[in-house]
Amino acid sequence: MEVAIELKKIEDRSYTIYIDAIKKIELDQKAVIVTNPKVAGLHLGYLLDRLEAKELYIVTLPDGEDYKNEDSLNYLLDRLFDHKIDRKSTLIAFGGGVIGDMTGFAAAIYQRGIDFIQIPTTLLSQVDASVGGKTGINNRFGKNLIGAFHQPKAVYIDTHFLTTLPKREFSAGVAEIVKMAVVFDRDFFAWLEENSLDSEENVKLAIKKSVELKAKIVALDEREAGVRASLNYGHTFAHVIENLTNYKGFLHGEAVAIGMVMANELAKRLGLMSEEDAKRIKRLLERYDLPICYEIKDIEDFYEHFFLDKKSAEQKIKFVLPKGIGDFVISDSVAKEEVIEVLDRFKRC
Repeated sequence: MEVAIELKKIEDRSYTIYIDAIKKIELDQKAVIVTNPKVAGLHLGYLLDRLEAKELYIVTLPDGEDYKNEDSLNYLLDRLFDHKIDRKSTLIAFGGGVIGDMTGFAAAIYQRGIDFIQIPTTLLSQVDASVGGKTGINNRFGKNLIGAFHQPKAVYIDTHFLTTLPKREFSAGVAEIVKMAVVFDRDFFAWLEENSLDSEENVKLAIKKSVELKAKIVALDEREAGVRASLNYGHTFAHVIENLTNYKGFLHGEAVAIGMVMANELAKRLGLMSEEDAKRIKRLLERYDLPICYEIKDIEDFYEHFFLDKKSAEQKIKFVLPKGIGDFVISDSVAKEEVIEVLDRFKRC
C-alpha cells in the first residue's frame, strides 16, 4: 500500500539586497531587533530613527563566537514567547555573523518558521554571512553543526556601520572578499590588487561585487547540494583551526585567510595552482595584516578534525581547491598522504 504526497510547488524565496544608506524600513507587524551590547551602544539609535513597526522589541545577546550556542538560542526563544511573537512577526538580525546566524536559526524554528531581516554591521557579514540563508549555532563538535537553511526577507547593507569597525574586524571581512575573487573572478582579484579598500567608494564596489557573485551561486544551489560548496574555499581548514583554538585564537576571517593559504598549498601540490598565483593571494592577504600561518602541533589530530565538518560524508573530506585564480575544483578524493604532506609544512611558522 502506498500513499503519495505531492509537494512539487516551489515557494518563491526571492529577496532584495539593498546596498546603500538605510532610508526607511516600515513593518506592519510586530518586530524584534536582535543585537548585542556593542552594536546597540554604537548604532541602535541610527536604526531606530529609520525603522517603524506595529510593535517593536529589542533582545540583546552577549557578543562573540563563544555565545553562539544553545543557551543563547534558548534565551532568545524565551524572549520571543515573553513578547507573544506570532507567525506574522519579523525578527531583525542587527549585528555581525554571530547575531545573523542565531537570529536566522531562531526565525527558522520559532513556531515552525517566521520571517527575518538581515542588517549586517561588520564587513564579513555584509559580504558573506548575511546572504544565502545559512543559519545555525555551534556546539562542542564544531561550527554551525546545528542549523537550517532559512532565507531572509531582505538584507540591508549600510556602510555607515563600518565607520566604527576595528581594523582587525575589517581585515577579517576582506578575507571573505578575497575568497570570492579567487574562486570566481580573476578580473575582480586583479582589481583588488590594484585598488585599496581605504575609501567608502571602493568598499561599496567590493561589497557589491562579492554579493553579486554569491547571489548567483546561491540561486543555482540554495541548499549546498553542489556548486555552492565552492563558497567554502579555505573553510575546511579554517573550521579545524577555529575548533582547535576554541574559537578564541582567530576571528573567522583570519582563520579563513590561513585556510586559503593551506588550500593553496594543497592545490599547488596537486598541480592546480602555480607558485606565482599562490604568492599573489598571500601578498593580498598580508596587505590587510591577515595571518597566513597556523602552527600545527599534532598533524594526525588536525587531520581527524576534518571529519567533524558537516560537509564531510562517508569518511571523505571535501576540499574546495582553487584552479589558478578565478576557477576551482571540488574534490573528495584527495589522498590522505597528500594532505598530511601539506599539513607538515605548517609545523612551524
